[in-house]
Amino acid sequence: MRLWSLHPKYLDTKGLLALWRESLLAQKVLEGKTKGYRHHPQLVRFKSHPFPQKAIGCYLAVLWQEANHRGFSFDGKKIKNAKKKVKIIAVTEGQIRYEWNHLRKKLSLRDPEKLKGFSKIKVPQLHPSFRKISGPVATWEKR
Repeated sequence: MRLWSLHPKYLDTKGLLALWRESLLAQKVLEGKTKGYRHHPQLVRFKSHPFPQKAIGCYLAVLWQEANHRGFSFDGKKIKNAKKKVKIIAVTEGQIRYEWNHLRKKLSLRDPEKLKGFSKIKVPQLHPSFRKISGPVATWEKR
């Protein structure tokens, strides 16, 4: 499971589909509706949010918008709490760099053409659920 801090516009089709599926799973975990993945490190940011279910709902809403923009038909009815505004989650510069490098490696194998379009980007745009702060790679990140 990877819940990207980066804006989903950078993901290739395979990555966007996986993120949608994994984010829906995260929503179930945060609702207490599944026993698996409860301790997954990617959930730390959402679990520590004052309103975790609303936070993942807002996260999913942006994924749905990106999918819709690309012409996919993701089922927006699966998103709970999508219309609620919530506190933005902090993400460190180190984490952003780590994720950006990780995504570029994935794209170099799966979609080199998409990667070419990002050659001049030094600091990628974040998913709107996040804001940048200074700091190293997150302690929960599996490297």
